[in-house]
Amino acid sequence: MNSVPNFQFDSQLPRVVFGAGSLRHLEREIDRLGAIRALVLCTPEQRANAEVVQTIIGARCAGIFDQAVMHVPIETARAARDIARELQADCAIAVGGGSTTGLGKAIALESALPILAVPTTYAGSEMTPIYGITENGIKKTGRDSRVLPQTVIYDPELTLTLPTRLSVTSGINAIAHAAEGLYAQESNPIMSLLAEEGIRALAQSLPAIVADPADIAARSGALYGAWLCGAVLGNVGMSLHHKLCHTLGGSYNLPHAETHTIVLPHALAYNAAAAPDAMRRIARALGTDDAALGMYELAHRLGAPVALKDIGMREQELDRCADIASQNAYWNPRPIERDAIRTLLDDAYRGRAPAG
Repeated sequence: MNSVPNFQFDSQLPRVVFGAGSLRHLEREIDRLGAIRALVLCTPEQRANAEVVQTIIGARCAGIFDQAVMHVPIETARAARDIARELQADCAIAVGGGSTTGLGKAIALESALPILAVPTTYAGSEMTPIYGITENGIKKTGRDSRVLPQTVIYDPELTLTLPTRLSVTSGINAIAHAAEGLYAQESNPIMSLLAEEGIRALAQSLPAIVADPADIAARSGALYGAWLCGAVLGNVGMSLHHKLCHTLGGSYNLPHAETHTIVLPHALAYNAAAAPDAMRRIARALGTDDAALGMYELAHRLGAPVALKDIGMREQELDRCADIASQNAYWNPRPIERDAIRTLLDDAYRGRAPAG
């Protein structure tokens, strides 16, 4: 029998309302927050979903702020905060993916406004007290219990219009949270169970979504997996993969989910020898023999991008990116070696299969 390692466990999880059609419970959940006027947040592309929310809550909608964008520029966060104050909103409803949830968190960080999240992607950030704000081209992240949404409504029906390609990259982004949770410094048996189950649920659901984007059972399975993976991210630390993606996203404005999808196999390969138990769990959840290669093959099979050069990264920036990613590094099971990071980035840039 294997011995149980020493660990500490201190859970932070929001209230969850899960199920097809659960958006109808919005007013009840606003009441539970003790709130009256809600500012609805979204990206310009998600305006239609925000208007559905506006219709559901009626006069309780203080207004819609539809300028959420990737990586939460500090200027956008301040504009949304000021509008919330001007409209006398006493809560915010973040409708959309990680960009919108991130904006809600930025508002909560400075105003303590309670956030109710309604995810329409598989980003998972709605389950975490982690925030990120980009200022002067540098994305800074932190943890603060004030930014954790109070309630999350998971309605799979809202993901039916999520394009297949974005469904895949958003889902692999969620897998990244769980994969790093398995070898995090703060890992523990409970989070490891959630991580493996979350990866398994997404690895099984994403191919079904590609085959039939209207498959509500597959959409539910993916959202369930994203919830678990997000819960892992919210309760343990991040390592090399997230540091690289924060650098690539914040400094070069690369699309968030696609960046995670491309980098993850290479980050797993970098850490494979230093975290063998985590790699066994990831491989088992994927139904493969090799965690890093299995992630690469899953992305490739599902039609996701596998090369940074295909999503806007410039080769001449790789040296600077390696420098930034090697500075103020997150804890990682394998020491951060600048030259090895540069090689990793070159593999990811060219779309090579991950090197063991």
